[in-house]
Amino acid sequence: MKLVIGISGASGAVYGIRILETLRQCQVETHLVISKSAQKTINLETNYKLPEVESLADFVYDNADVGASVASGSFKHDGMIIAPCSIKSLSGIANSYNDNLLVRAADVTLKEKRKLVLMARETPLHLGHLRMMVALSEVGGIILPPMPAFYHRPTSIDDIINQTVGKILDQFDIEHQMFQRWESVPEKRRFNKDL
Repeated sequence: MKLVIGISGASGAVYGIRILETLRQCQVETHLVISKSAQKTINLETNYKLPEVESLADFVYDNADVGASVASGSFKHDGMIIAPCSIKSLSGIANSYNDNLLVRAADVTLKEKRKLVLMARETPLHLGHLRMMVALSEVGGIILPPMPAFYHRPTSIDDIINQTVGKILDQFDIEHQMFQRWESVPEKRRFNKDL
């Protein structure tokens, strides 16, 4: 399997980093694009340095290089994940405003009918945000914001991050052990002795 990974400038760079770490363990080939804003966010929010993050990917591209291989529909891959996905990047993708490699690669992913998963990171959302998300969904994009679940009883921030990352990996049928899946608890049956 081969995936394109984008990290944009929204808060939550750790999600993109965890995805890269996990995909490396799963032996998935990764092609990474990091926006300039994401580079700043990585420094502000994590203990990672940019070279460390880049070393997690098999291939790294400059966001200004709109002629890179991932900008072409002839570059075969299994899909793209942008985590986190800023509203600016989401807007660029929704409007096919291909002024950088991250947006261009996402646009190409959609036009080639490959899976595009966007971990939109903004709250609250106004109607303009929601309309762009609907437009992307209508053309095949998957909007997967980091909405933590609590049925697996997280005890750390890592547990919360891993659950969202696991949901993203599920979109590509990648086996993982990122979180404990929901299992319903059967109700106790009451038997009526008179029947």
